[in-house]
Amino acid sequence: MLGLPPTAAAPAGLVDDPLTPSEAAGGADGADTVLERMLETRLRQSRAVDPVFARDLADRVGALVARGGKRLRTAFALCGWRAAGGSGDATAVLRTGAALELLQACALVHDDVMDGSPTRRGGPALHVELARAHWAAGMHGSAETFGTSSAVLAGDLALAWADDLMTETALETPHGRRLHEEWRAMRSEMVAGQYRDLHAQAARSSGVDEALDIATLKSALYTVARPLALGGALAGAGDRTLDALRAAGRCAGLAFQLRDDLLGAFGDPALTGKPAGDDLRSRKLTYLLAIALRLADTAGDHHAAAALAPDADTRSERAVERMRAAMERTGAREVVEAKIGELTAMSLGHFERTGARPAVRQEFAALVERASGAVPRRAGEVA
Repeated sequence: MLGLPPTAAAPAGLVDDPLTPSEAAGGADGADTVLERMLETRLRQSRAVDPVFARDLADRVGALVARGGKRLRTAFALCGWRAAGGSGDATAVLRTGAALELLQACALVHDDVMDGSPTRRGGPALHVELARAHWAAGMHGSAETFGTSSAVLAGDLALAWADDLMTETALETPHGRRLHEEWRAMRSEMVAGQYRDLHAQAARSSGVDEALDIATLKSALYTVARPLALGGALAGAGDRTLDALRAAGRCAGLAFQLRDDLLGAFGDPALTGKPAGDDLRSRKLTYLLAIALRLADTAGDHHAAAALAPDADTRSERAVERMRAAMERTGAREVVEAKIGELTAMSLGHFERTGARPAVRQEFAALVERASGAVPRRAGEVA
């Protein structure tokens, strides 16, 4: 078994009471059950193709998907579906959520390779695990090269499974064309964001606007905006509703990414499942970094500016600590927190334009709070 909740007797999505977005993240009738069934089928098919490939790659992809993740994308997809009037059998939405989780697995595996991250979800990153297996087996050649190359293939496999599942879902719904349009756009945006991230690091960029563009493309759209729109598409939403869902998701997703940036700089690895300071060590262009550098320049804080500068040597732990101190001293951390609050408030305002019922709006607010770590308030509301 894959370590997911046991399969229920009834088909996923067929429930007496509609699943709420929070419930969609797990449970006997939630995304985990759909994922478990899908993975069991794909792993069985992989063993029929080739046992070595199945053991070394397919099983590892399945284990990565099964062992973690907040299932936020599934929950947002169901929230978009309900906002657009979806009710009854939620199977297609949960299958869409499962495809999103597989796409996320692809992104994580490739991201870890590009960033050289050693851990993921509390365990070794896939390229590290594969390199260790190469070394333990006494195989020929570079274990590191083998691990990296194999992890790229593993990410490709997760993407293929995601595409297969989404295609099957689209073919079974009357709204398949609109569903595919959202999915196609999301995949291109995700790759564009990942490339812009790499490009910014290579160019040693520091611009605030560029940081926001990257965060939007790389994370905000495919984490919240597109999942909401995918759910809305499955319910047959019109253009106005889909536009409102995308706008709400863009703001909430950006808040999510800014929170992730803060956790990447200041978070506890025991809670985040990944090393602290990796983004600082590689000088990844984040809104946090860009704002800190702008504030340092404005205030004439030469020590902070030097610690954050594009030509600074950030490889040592001492250099990372200097960057953290600079971000604290300039007030950048507080600015990012305020930006998160502003974005969550804007997100709620956009979501109200969908005409969703109060219960669905409450569920959306709860999801935004969970994703961003901020209590959402309407624009203009005083804390």
